[in-house]
Formats: sequence, structure tokens, C-alpha cells
Amino acid sequence: MEKVKSPAGRVFIHAVLIVFAIYSVVPFLWTVLQSFKTLRDANSRTPKFIFDPILDNYEELWLRSVPENGATIAFFLLLALVILIGLLLFARYIPVRNSWIYLFVTIGFAALLWGIPRVVDTAKFYDYFINTIIITTGTIVISISIGCLAGYGLARYTGYASVVILIAALAFRALPRLAFILPYFWIGTATHLIDTHILVIITLVAVNQPFTIWMLRSFFMEIPKDIEESAMVDGANRLTAFLKVIIPIMWPGIISTALFTLLLAYNEFLLVRILTQSNWTLPVAISRFTGGEDPRHLTLAAASSVSATIPIILVILFFQKQLVKGLAAGAVKG
Repeated sequence: MEKVKSPAGRVFIHAVLIVFAIYSVVPFLWTVLQSFKTLRDANSRTPKFIFDPILDNYEELWLRSVPENGATIAFFLLLALVILIGLLLFARYIPVRNSWIYLFVTIGFAALLWGIPRVVDTAKFYDYFINTIIITTGTIVISISIGCLAGYGLARYTGYASVVILIAALAFRALPRLAFILPYFWIGTATHLIDTHILVIITLVAVNQPFTIWMLRSFFMEIPKDIEESAMVDGANRLTAFLKVIIPIMWPGIISTALFTLLLAYNEFLLVRILTQSNWTLPVAISRFTGGEDPRHLTLAAASSVSATIPIILVILFFQKQLVKGLAAGAVKG
């Protein structure tokens, strides 16, 4: 695509992008405002943009009861969160191997999530948040692991079988969600895995695997074979060359694919709703507040939507550079 040189054309493109950005952001900003309103302000016939914000909706959503020393607990939890995020952001400037820092941060986040219910009386919504993290993480790890191996193999093998596998994966991806429900519901019933994380993870991996294979294969196709062949000439076998040479080059593409997988698993509603009875994820939990049966559910629905969106925004912002690099590397060259 050629660069637009006309000033009028550039102004028009920027104007369209600004209008689209406003169109996309305004609903979320309105939801944020609704989450800090009282029921009276939220149900006002005249939209209120100036009001006294409250945190009652978030307290009711996340906590069964507010502890007496809630401010102190919140301070230390926020401090621990800031320290862990700071370690992630400035890992490259710390004179320690980044892998050790990432491992420490991962353990720190796990310990923080495990310890919060031991310190405060959390509500059911916190359990749904933990379920979402477990299912999303499991789906990403399994999907990307299989996708890397399959994508690499299909990128390097150009025989007839690879074409058949790719077409079959594409056809499998084209199936509607409803096509997966009955088979996996029957499997869950037969194996007593209904309402478990394992069944949901297996189902989401099956739904998402064709996409990861196709996307990762396109990234592997961009890497010249000479790189791994040089490593093999130096004494590395194919697996070592794959792990030590190809994977480091592929990190932007892997992270890009992992982010798309995260969005699929994190936002899945239908499969989780049918395959689970109590181990819901956040999208299913939010649906409890959108039925309109109780007027106070309006503000709770806004608070839950904001709470579910913030983690995704933080993850996307943190991996923004890798996402851009991965999408640029996987772009089709003209």
C-alpha cells in the first residue's frame, strides 16, 4: 500500500480514525461512569456526567463484607501489585536474568491471588475471576505449545499431507460453536468432567487450535531455513535448533498469537455457560447482572464489565510492542 501524500487525503483518514476511536471508546467510558454512580444517578432519565462517585458497587461485587482495616489491606495489596508490575516493566534494566525475574513475578502474582481470600472475605465474583485466569492460562499454554510444533512442521514440510491438514484445520475452524457443545458435553458427562476447568480448557483448545496453527505457520514461513540449517551444521539436532534458534526469533509472533488466544478464552460465553454449572468465568458471571430483573444490577453490571476489561487492557498495553512486531512480521509482503 502506497503512502497517502495528499494533505486532504491524510486529513480525511485521520478524521475517520478519530471518529472511529470516539465511537469505540465512548461506550466504555460511559460504563466506567455508571460503575461509580448510585442507583438513583444511574437510573436518572437525564444522563448525569457530574456526580459524587462511590465505590459501593465494586465493594459489593468483590467483597462479602468490608474489613475494619480495609484501607491498610488495600494499601499493601496495591503496593505488592505495583512492585510486581514494576519488575515486569523494568526487568531489562535489572542486572539479573530476565527469566528469573519473570519466574519471581509469576510466583508473586500466584501468591497474591492465593492470599487475597485469606485476608479479606471475597465474594463469588472473585472466584469467577480466578476461574477465568486458570482457564485462560491453560488454554494459552496448551494451544501455543501444540501450535508451535504443528506450525513449524507444516511450514517446513510442503508435501501433500500438509495441504490436507491445513484444509482440514480450516474446515474445523469454520464450524459453529454449537457443533462443539454436544460432543464435549457428552464427553464431560461420560468422564465426570462436567463443571471442571479441564473440560473447558480442552474444548477451548479444540476450538482455537486451527487458528493458532495457521497463524504460527505464517510466522514460521517468514523465517529462512538457512538459520536452523546453520545451527544443525554446528552440531545441534532439529529440536535443539527449534528451541534455541527458531523460538527466540519467533517470540513476537508467539506473543501475538497468544494474545488472540487469550481474547478468545477470556471472552468465551456459550461453551462455558453450557459446560459448567458453578465454575463460571467472568463473561458468564456478568450475564447475571444484565437480565434487568433487579434495578441495582445496572450499576453492578457496569462495575463487573469494567473489572473484567481492565486486566485485558493492561496485558495488551504491556505486550504492545511485541504485538506490533508480530503482526508486522506476519504481514504478507507485496
